[in-house]
Amino acid sequence: MPYQPIEHYGIIGNMHTTALIGLNGSIDWFCFPTHDSPSLFAAILDENKGGRFKIAPVNGDEARNQQRLTHKQLYWPGTNILITRFLTADGVGEIVDFMPVGLTEDEIGYRSLIRQVRVLRGTMDFQVECFPAFNYGRNPHKLSITPKGVCFYSENLSLGLATDVPLYEHENGVVAKFSLQEEEMAVFVLQGIESGAGCGLPIAPTQAKALFKRTVDYWQRWLSQCTYKGRWREIVERSALVLKLLTYEPTGAIVAAPTCSLPELIGGERNWDYRYTWIRDASFTVYGLLRIGFTEEAAQFMTWLESRCREPNPDGSLQIMYGIDGRHQLTEEILDHLEGYQGSSPVRIGNGAYNQLQLDIYGELMDSVYLYNKYGQPISYELWTHLQKLINWVCDNWQRQDEGVWEVRGGQEHFVYSKLMCWVALDRAIRLADKRSFPADRNRWLTVRNRIYEEIMEKGWSETRQAFVQHYDTESLDASSLIMSLVFFMSPTDPRMLATLDAINRSPRKGGLVSNSLVYRYNTEQSPDGLKGHEGTFNMCTFWLVEALARAGRVDRARLDQARLIFEEMLGYANDLGLYAEEMGPSGEALGNFPQAFTHLALISAAWSLDRALGSSSY
Repeated sequence: MPYQPIEHYGIIGNMHTTALIGLNGSIDWFCFPTHDSPSLFAAILDENKGGRFKIAPVNGDEARNQQRLTHKQLYWPGTNILITRFLTADGVGEIVDFMPVGLTEDEIGYRSLIRQVRVLRGTMDFQVECFPAFNYGRNPHKLSITPKGVCFYSENLSLGLATDVPLYEHENGVVAKFSLQEEEMAVFVLQGIESGAGCGLPIAPTQAKALFKRTVDYWQRWLSQCTYKGRWREIVERSALVLKLLTYEPTGAIVAAPTCSLPELIGGERNWDYRYTWIRDASFTVYGLLRIGFTEEAAQFMTWLESRCREPNPDGSLQIMYGIDGRHQLTEEILDHLEGYQGSSPVRIGNGAYNQLQLDIYGELMDSVYLYNKYGQPISYELWTHLQKLINWVCDNWQRQDEGVWEVRGGQEHFVYSKLMCWVALDRAIRLADKRSFPADRNRWLTVRNRIYEEIMEKGWSETRQAFVQHYDTESLDASSLIMSLVFFMSPTDPRMLATLDAINRSPRKGGLVSNSLVYRYNTEQSPDGLKGHEGTFNMCTFWLVEALARAGRVDRARLDQARLIFEEMLGYANDLGLYAEEMGPSGEALGNFPQAFTHLALISAAWSLDRALGSSSY
């Protein structure tokens, strides 16, 4: 079957792992038991070898082509429970997909994926296809069908699919057909099993309904903590729910996205594994969640962060990213047996950027610590001792070239954003030391902070472009300059900030980075990054533009009106569930890993700032 558009997927999860489920009822991405485990289903990366678990009306694809079948997806209100509906003239059926949460190990449904299939009107015939492909399709498996389901056994992992629906072996998987009448239900439970054990007992419809209700209660209770009551409450709450799914409950880590190697350009090589915890992304995520009331997740991440601060590199620095369990080695590997999404190769797992030098991470880290100390809980003295060492390292190293926020593979430069965030690191450290009366080398930190500021103003500003540029040796623009006012490096109405905003907010044809209200990170022709091909517009940068305009718009109504228009237009690019990938293609298609944490946290921040600038009564 052909690949589905990336935007045709929804996500479910349990804060250990996630699954992507298409409009056609197919689970095409599922790593188990954790976010960064090898995949069991990866049809999104290879429709023939990746594996899938599909439930759909019989001849559904053919019927849809004949316009007799309509597909819809929605979330149960205030939850991460996904409903996929199939509507025909003869009947309406749906699949309710969820992973139970808030359970203990001895409870039914723990660490499982449940698929409830039911008919709401008329009668509908369904077909089932379950073809796991262990370890990204590299490990063979055996299967054993029982009266209560099927067991799949591979070398390192075994999987059970429990159901009362009779299953039949086909090639390396199972298939089935069954019919349901109005108000009838069939249940499928996917779970890990011990090698040699049975596939588990089926869950009766009454048990499935109880687990469904318990899961609804969990998500709605969690979401009730949200303090955002502004104009875009529904999309902000959906973004918060996505960010919660991307956390790893045992350690507090936050993955950048749940997928790997979804391309930034169809047919291109810009395909990366995002199932790890970037200091930068996670710190921004904490900032976004703190802003709308979710302090528990921030506290969990601080615990994870403190552990990383205890294990610096030999030179005293931190890595830019780690495994969700804290591991340091993320060796990049190419899976050349998989063709990639729509033929976009190579398929990569691991991420070779983990040992890059990216000086900006210390700014994002310190900003999140400062905000957590202010709006969450006061940090410990022990954490402060580790942070002191990191700040002193920044003082010693801020003048170095690095690979920058975009992780270029074309060589190191003096990136302006990196210098800016070094300034943020020192600024927040000084503020925190003063607020908590912590011991600190204040004179040195103040001196270095001021030197960084003056150097950015001298070398990062282009009189020719009348804008801040990407790095010291170029006249090219970079959307990361939009964050200068967001981190209080500059006033949002400073003439240089406004000039930079105007320079970026022009079409590429006129030297800018904005096309149809969507923002490119940088111009790949003017700023080679060591990779072939182009990429789409970067969703996070579009929300940065909205927030920068909103802040400038407090004294310029025209900019505020433009910020609101761009924000509303950007909301139209979400999929029907309110989810965003990393980038947007020229035809409005989703590109890159999906859904992406950075995009959703930038949405939250933009919505908060824009609503405040427009005069919300909630603040």
